[in-house]
Amino acid sequence: MSNVRTIASRAGVSIATVSRSLNNHPNVDPATRQRVFEAAASVGYSKANSVRHGVSTVIALAYPGDVVRADYGGFESAMLAGILRGVNEHRFDVCVLSLRRDLAPGESYARLLDRKKIAGVILRVFEDNREIAEQLAGTGLPNIVVADRYDAADVNYICCESRVDSRRAVQHLIDLGHRRIALGVHAVRDTDHMDRRNGYEDAFRENGLPLDPTLMHEIVASPEGGAGLITRLMSSSEPPTAIYFTDPMATIGGLRRCLELGIRVPQDLSIVGFDDSDTRRHTYPSFTAVVQDAEMLGFEAARWLTRRLANPGDTALQSLQVVRQTRLEINQTTGRPPADPCRVLPDGTRVQLNSVQVMQGK
Repeated sequence: MSNVRTIASRAGVSIATVSRSLNNHPNVDPATRQRVFEAAASVGYSKANSVRHGVSTVIALAYPGDVVRADYGGFESAMLAGILRGVNEHRFDVCVLSLRRDLAPGESYARLLDRKKIAGVILRVFEDNREIAEQLAGTGLPNIVVADRYDAADVNYICCESRVDSRRAVQHLIDLGHRRIALGVHAVRDTDHMDRRNGYEDAFRENGLPLDPTLMHEIVASPEGGAGLITRLMSSSEPPTAIYFTDPMATIGGLRRCLELGIRVPQDLSIVGFDDSDTRRHTYPSFTAVVQDAEMLGFEAARWLTRRLANPGDTALQSLQVVRQTRLEINQTTGRPPADPCRVLPDGTRVQLNSVQVMQGK
């Protein structure tokens, strides 16, 4: 309590204002909060020392709507693994929160988080709810967005940029001799998947190749989405010789459907996928992939957020806007285009395009 009185005296505020500031109450003026943080730092106050005084050490992994299930793909589970490592340094706990589910009628996000005793937020946003990050930034509650980026200076984020390596992936296919290269991109137009679409288009433009809209498809980022695209494209009158899937689950579905139809990868069809963790190492063949480290994103977000909460007066921790780079890993699913390309009908029947030879599938 003597520390709190000293902080109040040095900041020129009441003890109650100190308490609200250190508990990240949304109704404290930002300038006042900063004075309190600086005074707290001057007396050696830390979050770890405040646990016994009732200050929350819980951060939320918050989703605007329904919580994304682990079986949607590797990103969420890998990110969560990183978050759980990142909170260890200052012994914070993590809760998973659905903002839409828990928000009371007429309640602000700031009030919701205060009611639930949340000290800080790691936020996942999507195309139709990105404004939530800007709303949270205005509350003064420490928060950071994972896997998206913003122009606003007060929104903290960490993400990966995948446009450059998506261009490199398609360039790799072009260098192998492919020209009919399809794109299977997630139908949700967040910055991640727009990066990948833009990288695909960049490679075509830089090589003076025309973009064929019939080869560019928005799909559900799921095994079924990837499998369905293989069926449609490979049974068309002019099938592609290569495909870039921008999501790991779609990549898995595409590879599975190739196996079911007898499409040899990469002899009949080259596939480049995307990977958030180590999914590419668990398929056969191991797929060529643009790779981002989702666990690293979660770890860095959680470590920065908990360090900021534990050291409220450290001005070096007041903001974070970081863009990491993906990488291209060439494995076993890419090769030269087939000399005698073929259509593969949904029942597995192969139609050799050059010789017009029909072979019945299984």
